Amino acid sequence: MSAQPEFPIIFEKLRSILKSYSSKLIVKVDTNEEFSLDSAYSEKWKKELFFGAVQIKKNYVAFYLMPVYMCPDLLENISPELKKHMQGKSCFNFKKIDKSQFGELAQLTKQGFERFMKENYS
Repeated sequence: MSAQPEFPIIFEKLRSILKSYSSKLIVKVDTNEEFSLDSAYSEKWKKELFFGAVQIKKNYVAFYLMPVYMCPDLLENISPELKKHMQGKSCFNFKKIDKSQFGELAQLTKQGFERFMKENYS
């Protein structure tokens, strides 16, 4: 279980961002500590592709968004505040609830989903 009592609340808020795409993608994992989405089988790539996930870790809640790895130009206009939460090329880590950053992340996820579909990653 999480080290911080607010992590399940953060998880649920971030999970809701991804869950809004669950009717168009495949839910691979859906537990109290992890939620993960993949694309349908891609003829172009000959496999399902990872889209995103949210996981409760020991010291933070991680939000993975693969479209920003595949299309790094999606990150060109993110705020410095959201950028501070990035670890690696496609992961955002949160320890506290921040509605403005979650809103920005929801917008980025929407843009990523649109690009994901446009580029035939699904």
